[in-house]
Amino acid sequence: MTKSFDFQAFAYARQFADNAFKAQALVLKGLEQAAGLQLGALEQQSRSSADFLLAAGEARDPEAMRGLWDKGVALGRAQAEQAVTLSQSLVAVGRQTAESLGALVQPLAAANDAVVPGTTGARKAAAR
Repeated sequence: MTKSFDFQAFAYARQFADNAFKAQALVLKGLEQAAGLQLGALEQQSRSSADFLLAAGEARDPEAMRGLWDKGVALGRAQAEQAVTLSQSLVAVGRQTAESLGALVQPLAAANDAVVPGTTGARKAAAR
């Protein structure tokens, strides 16, 4: 009897460890994608800011200063658009990671509901 219990406990622990490893891999993949997006945006904004500062350093007359104003406005607009695009991309990566984690958890929830049949109603009542 204890042999059967030990085998079940070991199988459950192994399944838990496998799922924890998969969840960690999914989260790390999502973090890697988010960091890549942020670094790409930072690089692009740094380049455009450096170009603007270079143009500002070369401005010597009032006409160049007026052109610099237009470039500054365009730079601000472009960086705001990039920030919105980056935010949308980060939300998409987060949503994709959450969906992947949800897909990983669904079979476990179904297995738990099969073992303890009375918990489904209690979970639905608690969710309300």
